Amino acid sequence: MRKILSTLACTLLIFCFSCKEAKKAPEGPTQMEQVMAIHDEVMPKMGKLGKLVGQLKSKVDTTAVGQEYETAMRDLQAAHKSMMDWMRDFGDRFDSDEIMNGKELSEQKQIWLDEEEAKVKALKEQINGSIERAEALLTEEKVEE
Repeated sequence: MRKILSTLACTLLIFCFSCKEAKKAPEGPTQMEQVMAIHDEVMPKMGKLGKLVGQLKSKVDTTAVGQEYETAMRDLQAAHKSMMDWMRDFGDRFDSDEIMNGKELSEQKQIWLDEEEAKVKALKEQINGSIERAEALLTEEKVEE
C-alpha cells in the first residue's frame, strides 16, 4: 500500500510539474508584430510624402495661400523626419532576433516596446494626417482653378 501511495504521489508531482512547464502559444500577433505591422503600413507612404513635398514646394510664396502650402510642406517633412528618427531609435533599442524572430524581451525592453508602440501609433497619425491635409489643400486648389 505504501509503495502504491509513493508511486501515486510521484506520478502526481511529475504530472503537476509537466503541466506547469507547458506554455501556451500566444494567440494572435505579438506586441512586437503589431508594432512592426504599423511600421509596415506607413513605410510605403514615405514616397508619397516626398512627392507631395515636391508639389507643394513650387507653390510656396509670401501670400496667405502660399504660406498654407509651406505649412503643409513642413508638416510632411516633419512626418518624414519622425519616421526616420523612429526607425533609428527602434533599431538602437532592439536587435534583429527580438524584432524578427520573437526573441524574449527583458523587463526593460518590454517597457521600451510599450513606449515604441505608443510612438509608432502617433507617427502613423502624423503621417496620415499630413498627407490628408496636403492632398486636401492641393485638391482645393484644383477646384478653384
